[in-house]
Amino acid sequence: MEEFKTRPIRENELTLIRFLLKHIKTDEEKFPISETAFEYEGGKMGSINLVNKNQGEYKGDIAIAQYIDSDGIIVMITLTIDQNNNLLDLDFWKTNFEKLETYPTPNDLIFENFKAIQ
Repeated sequence: MEEFKTRPIRENELTLIRFLLKHIKTDEEKFPISETAFEYEGGKMGSINLVNKNQGEYKGDIAIAQYIDSDGIIVMITLTIDQNNNLLDLDFWKTNFEKLETYPTPNDLIFENFKAIQ
């Protein structure tokens, strides 16, 4: 198994996760946020795994949003949980597979009427 370098979760990541939880009308009491994360793809797209002691396999998505990066490219954001109902990933997918230019704030997020992916 590949070794991953963990790091403390960043304030901008915490802010985004808390906002996504609030959007789906839940909070950290139901889904505690890990203090530790590791970055997928070396942090290129911003996706992180929320490290938990009792981490299970992917169960499903609990929040999905979209934003337009500063270069005009659509980015999908998904907050996922594992089979133990722990937060698992904050996943970013930039539709051109390039590096994020600007990390989103809650005000950047779109939850309905997503922009069409070209």
